[in-house]
Amino acid sequence: MAKYSYKPSGVCSTQILFEVDNNTVHNVRYIGGCMGNTQGIGALIEGMDRDEAIKRLRGIDCRGRGTSCPDQLAIALEESKK
Repeated sequence: MAKYSYKPSGVCSTQILFEVDNNTVHNVRYIGGCMGNTQGIGALIEGMDRDEAIKRLRGIDCRGRGTSCPDQLAIALEESKK
């Protein structure tokens, strides 16, 4: 299982931690941000295919920022494929 750490930009959270095993997402944790929402995101995509998670989360906007914590997770998941 590969572990990743991503520093998001344009959002309240300061770090996103997650693991990927055989293209399946596990143990998503945010440092900072809206705790209920970020815990919910992690719970909803636990065990989800990485590409499906990217598809569902990419482009979600928070308060006109052009990004959001879910969108930043999608970007982190995309980068973890490289």
